[in-house]
Amino acid sequence: MPLTRLLQTTFAVFLIAISLIPTWASAEKTIHRASEGASLAQSPQKTRQTTEPTATATGARTNAPLRAAKDRPPRRAKAHTASPRPARKTAARAANHLSAASAKGQAPAKANAVEKARKAKQGLNTNTAAASAAGSTAVAITTSFATDTARPGPLLAIKTSARMPRQETGPAYATRADAMRFADDVADRRGLDRAWVRQAIGQANLLPVVVRLMAPSPAGTPKNWRAYRGRFIDAYRINAGTAFWEVNQPWLEKAEREFGVPAEIIVGIVGVETIYGQQTGHFRVMDALTTLAFDFPASHPRATERTAYFRGELEQALSLAHRSGLDPLSLKGSYAGAMGWPQFMPSSWQQHAIDYDRDGKVDLFDSQADVIGSVANYFKAYGWERGLPTHYPVNLDTTRLDKDALLAPDILPTFSVASFTAKGGVLDFPGLGHSGLLALVELQNGADVPSYVAGTQNFYVITRYNQSSYYAMAVIELGREVKAAMNR
Repeated sequence: MPLTRLLQTTFAVFLIAISLIPTWASAEKTIHRASEGASLAQSPQKTRQTTEPTATATGARTNAPLRAAKDRPPRRAKAHTASPRPARKTAARAANHLSAASAKGQAPAKANAVEKARKAKQGLNTNTAAASAAGSTAVAITTSFATDTARPGPLLAIKTSARMPRQETGPAYATRADAMRFADDVADRRGLDRAWVRQAIGQANLLPVVVRLMAPSPAGTPKNWRAYRGRFIDAYRINAGTAFWEVNQPWLEKAEREFGVPAEIIVGIVGVETIYGQQTGHFRVMDALTTLAFDFPASHPRATERTAYFRGELEQALSLAHRSGLDPLSLKGSYAGAMGWPQFMPSSWQQHAIDYDRDGKVDLFDSQADVIGSVANYFKAYGWERGLPTHYPVNLDTTRLDKDALLAPDILPTFSVASFTAKGGVLDFPGLGHSGLLALVELQNGADVPSYVAGTQNFYVITRYNQSSYYAMAVIELGREVKAAMNR
C-alpha cells in the first residue's frame, strides 16, 4: 500500500508539472517582450516618427509630414519633415487605380481603412473638448452639416491641430461688453441659445500676435515681386507639388472637365496656401476671429471694413460649429481664421466646399479630392472662364503712355484691347486677339524697374481668393513650374 500511494503521488506531481509548462513559456515570452519594449524606449535610434497617417484620394495611407503653422513666412521644411519625393514611387499605381475607377464611371472612393482609422483616433465616444484639453495628437470629428433651419446636408469633417504652441494671450472676451452684445445679437438672429454663444465667444482670448500680424507695413516699405516670388517658388514646394499632382491627377482632370479650372491653377493655390497640407495653422479659430472682430488694428487703412468682415466670419464659424455639433474652440487654422489645405474661411467653407469624393463628408483636412473640387468650385462661382489665359505679357510705349489712367482701376479688368493699347500698353499677338477686358497689373521690384502684365478676368478671379496681384502671380507661376516638372 505505501508503495502504491507513493507511485500515485509521484504521478500526480508529474501531471501538475506538465500542465504548468505552457504558463511558464507564456510568462517567459511576456518578460522577453517587456524587456525588448524597454530597450526600444531607451534607444535614441528608435524614436517615434514625427509623421501621421494621411488619407490620399485612393484611400491609401501615406506618411505625410505633420503640419506646421501657416502663420509665418513659408520656408523650407526642417530636417525632420518627410520629403514628398518618395510618394512618386507609388504615384503611378495610385493614378492608375483612380483612372480605372474613372473609366468605369465610378467616383474614386476612399478605402474603409480611412474611416476605421478616424474612428480609432476619435475613440467613437470621445468627448471632443476633453480630448483637446488632454493634448491628443489628432482628433478627427465627423458631424452633420445643415442649414440653421436643420435642412439635411452633407457631412462635415473637421480635424483639430495636433499640438498648439504656447502663445501670448490677453484677457478672455467674456469681460467685454461689446463682445457679449454681439453674442446676444447673433444668438437672436440665428435662433441659437444665448448661453452657448456667450460661452463660445467669452472663452476666446485676445491674441496680441494676431493684431501684430494684421497691422499694415510701415509707410514707405517697398514691395518686391522677386522677393515675394522666392518665398513661394522653390525646389521643395515644386517637388511637393509634383507628388500631389501625380497622386491626384484623375481628380485634377475631373475638376478641369467639370469646372474649367486648369490643374496647374488648383495645384498652385494649394501649394501657396499650405505647401500641400503641411501648414494648415495652429491658432484656435475662435481666438483669431474674435480678436480680429473686436481688436482689429485701428492703424489699418481699411480697419472699419475689415472689422465688419471678421465679425461676419465669426458669426459664420459659430453657425458652422453649432450645426455640426462641434465645440467651437476645437477648430484650428491660420491667424486669420482660415482652415484646411485650401485655407477656406468659414463663409467659404459653407458656400463653396463640396464633397467631391462623395463619401458623405466635406473634408478639407484629409480628402484631397474634396480640396481639389472645392477650389475649382470656388473659382467657378467667382466667374472663372474656361480656356481664357490669366494674363498676357505687356510692354509700355512711353511716347503715348497714360500709366495713371491704366493703373486707376487697379486689378479690375476695365479696358478693351483698343483702349489699352491707345493708352500705351503694347501687347503680343495673342494679347491683341483677346476679346474681353484687360487690366494693367504692376508688380514692384523694390528699387528696380517694376514688372507689368495685362491681367484678364481669370487673373482677377484668382485675386478673389486673396486680394493681391503678387499672390495671384505666385499661384500662376508655381502652377506653371510644377507642370513643367511633370513634363520633364
